[in-house]
Amino acid sequence: MRDVSRGLNLRDSVPLVIGLVNNMPDAALQATERQFCDLLSEASPGLLILVRFFSIPDLPRSEAGRAYVSRRYEDISEMLADRLDGLIVTGAEPHAAKLSDEPSWSAMTKIVDWAHDHTTSAVWSCLAAHAAVLHLDGIERRLFPEKLSGVFECAKSADHEIVSGNPPRWRVPHSRHNDLPTDELVAKDYRVVSTSREAGADMFVKDGKSLSIYLQGHPEYDPAALFREYRRDIRAFVARETDRYPNMPRGYFNDEAAAAFEGFRTRAIQDRKTHVPLNFPEAEAQVPYDWHEPAVRLYTNWLSYLLEHRHPDNRTRTSRSAGASQAA
Repeated sequence: MRDVSRGLNLRDSVPLVIGLVNNMPDAALQATERQFCDLLSEASPGLLILVRFFSIPDLPRSEAGRAYVSRRYEDISEMLADRLDGLIVTGAEPHAAKLSDEPSWSAMTKIVDWAHDHTTSAVWSCLAAHAAVLHLDGIERRLFPEKLSGVFECAKSADHEIVSGNPPRWRVPHSRHNDLPTDELVAKDYRVVSTSREAGADMFVKDGKSLSIYLQGHPEYDPAALFREYRRDIRAFVARETDRYPNMPRGYFNDEAAAAFEGFRTRAIQDRKTHVPLNFPEAEAQVPYDWHEPAVRLYTNWLSYLLEHRHPDNRTRTSRSAGASQAA
């Protein structure tokens, strides 16, 4: 359990307890922890928050990955026997063409059903959003002709407290191979609150006993996240794990960096050897972090919602959790 509060002692108030079901592959596991915890910290000045990490045991991991998870994470069964104020479920590396064939499918459906009655609100990110709407309403994702990667302008398409205070337009990173059709979401009573001409439905919600928030994008991404993914995909091409050189993330690099990557692409295709990635251009310092402020606003709104609507039983339970964490 990690304390992401700012400036408060655990005794000063009853904390919000948020579960993070981290389904990301080993290489992105710790970065994902950091991204969400840092974002929650920035979104919660003066608010006490405890984050509990959970892992689905069926996800494929290396020996080192399993060892790390066993030290830092609780088994998903611990969460399913408890109640949380909020829940964040991340995406995962796809392993099957059909979601229902994914190794984590059975556990994911249990989490989706559990969240309705045992959380105030849940955030479903990327593949987790696809799994949730498939399980709940039978909405199938659709495969893009090629991977969607980049930072895309999104526009507010409906009013909801979760986007309160946001400007009419903002930019959001997206990185996925599949999409959910907006018309089918609307037909099943999902409210699409932000859309992109290029990326489709960015964020949609469904009110209920627990407020469900679905994100096809990644507002939690740090500035270099898409850069790391792009580098990983290029290394896969160079290692001949794939025959297709990945497209550059759109709307992400400045002109100078884009030109350097185009030059690298030409060299990599001509000289497809494993030493090529050692000469990969650096670009982290040249990436504008312009999606961060709207992301902080989104999670500030979400935490405010959790405080306003939290279940009465959670005050007693979170007090016990805080005491146990402090003692540890």
